[in-house]
Amino acid sequence: MITRLRSCWSAIRFLAIGAATSMLSWFVLVGMLFVLLMCPFGVGIPAVPHALKLIRYPVNFERRRAARLLDEPIPEPYRSGNPVTDPASRRDLTWLVFHAATGFIIGIFAIAFPLGGIRQVVTAFIWPAVPGGVQSSLGFMVTSWPMAGLSAVTGVGMIALIFLYPRLARWQAVIARKLLAPAPGVVLTDRVVELAASRAAALEAHGAELRRLERDLHDGTQARIAAVVLQLGIADSLFEKNPEKARELLGKAQDTATGALAELRTVVRSIYPPLLTDRGLDGAVTALADRCPVPCTVDVRSAGRRPAAVEAAAYFVVAEMLTNITKHSGAEHAWVTLDGTADTLLIEIRDDGHGGADEAGGSGLSGIRKRAEAFDGTVKLSSPAGGPTVVKVELPCGS
Repeated sequence: MITRLRSCWSAIRFLAIGAATSMLSWFVLVGMLFVLLMCPFGVGIPAVPHALKLIRYPVNFERRRAARLLDEPIPEPYRSGNPVTDPASRRDLTWLVFHAATGFIIGIFAIAFPLGGIRQVVTAFIWPAVPGGVQSSLGFMVTSWPMAGLSAVTGVGMIALIFLYPRLARWQAVIARKLLAPAPGVVLTDRVVELAASRAAALEAHGAELRRLERDLHDGTQARIAAVVLQLGIADSLFEKNPEKARELLGKAQDTATGALAELRTVVRSIYPPLLTDRGLDGAVTALADRCPVPCTVDVRSAGRRPAAVEAAAYFVVAEMLTNITKHSGAEHAWVTLDGTADTLLIEIRDDGHGGADEAGGSGLSGIRKRAEAFDGTVKLSSPAGGPTVVKVELPCGS
């Protein structure tokens, strides 16, 4: 019973605030009408986009109220650009008209019925003390006990109507959600745009990775192998004339080949680290932390294997962040947390450095974002001046 009463009280507050915002809607609509009437004179035309942006403030307030009541988020449907051509502006105006026509009436009755019911009940008991009787809130005079009984019964009925208020408030919130949430077609269009951007980011990241591999192989491994071939050729020509010099060149060729092999292994590890196959993501990240010059603590809260591509992306995200921490943060300690569910991998990298990290500063953070967006993931960066720096990466793992 207490829970129901609290729900009724919340509904009364919702509807009462709705009455106030309904009056505000009237003022907004009158102002919008005035701007439109000025358009034939040329004055209102440049003001229309600004007026449409201004009406978003009361609309956003109602959007948040409805979201709290329904306990589900209602995303803003606005697009960047001209609000005149934005479909959300028309939906805002439709909601303002609807709310102006219904919100005030509903809110006033929501307040009046329980107050009137209380007066009806009180009137049923105090009428004998007032000469000539007492007029009830419904307009009839209470001058006898039968009329007093009628007043009490109607008063209790009026008070009991508050148990319908939660449904009424929810109905008002549902209407707001339908009108103020993005239209289904708009959601699909925006999703297509997001996927196109993710695909472009994936292609760009893939192209950058191929260019890096080509550069590493061409400038490093290929050059060393060419040096080995050259040294072997010189050693072969000197073998009979100067065996000592030939053996020296063979030793250099062996050293060069060993270096080329090491570089080749490094390139292979950068494509897909063998540790991921052997020890999984948690073991590979732990190995990264052990090799990090800055002391690093790894906290694995959700173990288990993820898709290979997701594990590789997570590995390189952690590797890039630990490199950034080592080079730029001035931190004394770093923390890596792996968490999530079977469908989502959450990575948090935190350090106690001086902060001030900026994606535009060329520290590799933009590459991390592009790598995450290629999987339709998200990156959140918090790095105030003075620290700490916290990077949270979410990677979907579902098929």
